[in-house]
Amino acid sequence: MDYLSLIGRDEALFEKDLISYNDDLVSLVSKARFLVIGGAGSIGQAVVGEIFKRDPAILHVVDISENNMVELVRDLRSTVGYGSGDFKTFALDCGSIEFEALMKNEGPYDYVFNLSALKHVRSEKDPYTLMRMIMVNVFNTVKTLRLSKAMGSKKYFCVSTDKAANPVNMMGASKRIMEMFLMRESLTQNISMARFANVAFSDGSLLHGFNQRFTKKQPFSAPNDVRRYFVTPQESGELCLLSGLLGENRDIFFPKLSEKLHLITFSEIAVRYLRERGYDPYECESEDEARDRAEELIANKQWPCYFFKSDTTGEKDFEEFFTDNEDLDMERLETVGVIKNQPDFDEAKLDDFMSGIEALRNKGTWTKDDIVKLYFGLLPEFAHKETGKYLDQRM
Repeated sequence: MDYLSLIGRDEALFEKDLISYNDDLVSLVSKARFLVIGGAGSIGQAVVGEIFKRDPAILHVVDISENNMVELVRDLRSTVGYGSGDFKTFALDCGSIEFEALMKNEGPYDYVFNLSALKHVRSEKDPYTLMRMIMVNVFNTVKTLRLSKAMGSKKYFCVSTDKAANPVNMMGASKRIMEMFLMRESLTQNISMARFANVAFSDGSLLHGFNQRFTKKQPFSAPNDVRRYFVTPQESGELCLLSGLLGENRDIFFPKLSEKLHLITFSEIAVRYLRERGYDPYECESEDEARDRAEELIANKQWPCYFFKSDTTGEKDFEEFFTDNEDLDMERLETVGVIKNQPDFDEAKLDDFMSGIEALRNKGTWTKDDIVKLYFGLLPEFAHKETGKYLDQRM
């Protein structure tokens, strides 16, 4: 599948910097010991692939998805093949005792890349998923960073999101809070991060859903008013590698906006997808019509589509990689911008957030409002958009 053409591009984003820094990247990777957490997700697999093909001394991968890990290994063996270093995978939860034992007995690691996250806006919908999102995106990050620091790691990398810039949804805000906690940790451990756009066809995404709907001969459903930037899975791995290896302490890398990276709607991608596969999209007036006419339309090389205006909680009206008050370095790399951070944080507010979350968990019951209030303690400018409608209520 040609991801670039489907998202309306004909050139890769980071090729110039990858060529310029190729010798540095190969040299750094070949001598180093790597641990990749969340390495079997879409971005994680891309990061593992970028490290693996540069033949690291050690590459260990952790993920809770045993099945995805199997596919990761098969994919590497079927493309790159084998390296000279030690490559192992572990089906573990990074918040577990077993993970702590792994770090103690298999380390030390020079570089720890954390790609584990609850990343979808649909995580807005209930207080239980929201609490797990906080534990994964914020507190597991702090925990795994401190384990890395204890073994003397050179660098801890963690993926953030463009949605952390002026967040309007709980997922984006959780990543912004994670960034704030990492500023505190950066006093004693070198860290770097990356913010990037939607990863085209990543697991669980709407575009990945197009693959599922097509295979199952089901209607396509997509908003026609939500315009987004997209990077390919490989580009997401490349940006993480550049930040993890070349980023200075507290740097956040992001793609420079140019004619190569442009906004496109989900409905436009749906149309491109279907036409590339020999079908004409047929716009239906409702979900019911799309479902009811699916068999008839598909038999005639037409594909039922329901395109609509978005009204679900957490959808941002526009996308941005940085805010007006962040210090940027736009000269260091040709295709990548860098947010230069100072270790600015409010110790008392971070501690209040931690104790507030701990109190809710100890009580054993909480509401979304309880969590939102704690968010506002750290992010008074948080522009949360609650509509009462969620992605799980759509086709």
